[in-house]
Amino acid sequence: MGTEPALRAEVALPRRPARRRIARVPLPVMFFMGFLLVLILSAVLADYLAPADPYRQSLRGRLDAPSWLGGTTGALLGTDQLGRDILSRILFGSRISLLVGFTAVIIGGLLGSLLGLIAGYAGRVADEVIMTVADIQLAFPLVLLAIAVVAVLGPSLENLILVVGLSGWVTYARIARAQVLSLKQKEFIEAVRALGGSDLRILFRHLLPNTLSPLIVVATLDLARTIVLESTLSFLGLGVQPPTPSWGQMIGEGREYLIIGRWWVSVFPGIVLMLTTMAVNRIGDWVRDVLDPTLRNV
Repeated sequence: MGTEPALRAEVALPRRPARRRIARVPLPVMFFMGFLLVLILSAVLADYLAPADPYRQSLRGRLDAPSWLGGTTGALLGTDQLGRDILSRILFGSRISLLVGFTAVIIGGLLGSLLGLIAGYAGRVADEVIMTVADIQLAFPLVLLAIAVVAVLGPSLENLILVVGLSGWVTYARIARAQVLSLKQKEFIEAVRALGGSDLRILFRHLLPNTLSPLIVVATLDLARTIVLESTLSFLGLGVQPPTPSWGQMIGEGREYLIIGRWWVSVFPGIVLMLTTMAVNRIGDWVRDVLDPTLRNV
């Protein structure tokens, strides 16, 4: 009878550490998740939430202070140099930043993962060519390369998404390649090959699922990079063109008014950009801690 508790302890099933980590979300991560959710909903519902038309100009109300600082137009976050409501433009600008960010991550992730799988599995010529192209791209400063491409193709939303998306494929390719190189000689892959499994089946049925965890982590962290890169290009005038609002464009337009005390034109879009980047990075760190195999038994 005295040994029953010990026996029960021995046969008890081990808990799933990853599930425990998912259930135990840190408070800062929960806060940033809530912020990101509110931001996404605000972007989707901007037509209904915006207090004013983001394109409507009013030269009488230009550079008016926020309403809580004595502004006369009643704009909560003030107005810009053309009298447009800053809060409304931030809400509509979030559509551009999030659209470019998520779409660029999808483009870069799909292209890089595919090329990495091919390089790691095929080896030889394919590996040399793909990795050489990756090294060449890494040799150029990312922002300068993006500026050059956008300058040639012309500033537009489609070109912006394409440039930002293609700028990040190298990281995905290197990680996918490294994972495939470590997996393709494993016994279960050799067994599939011995049973007549085709290369496509091995790649997409057996190798790809085993590379998803690190790729998901990279994609989560890469979202912050794409949002910042979009804002940088828009700040330089190479992103979406006026009057379409973008956070980077709003920061760029307002920088000349900082010296005359009209700080709200640049500061409020900058704060939203900073919080969004912090939120994505913090959530990405948490996802990495949950999915990283080296941390599962810690």
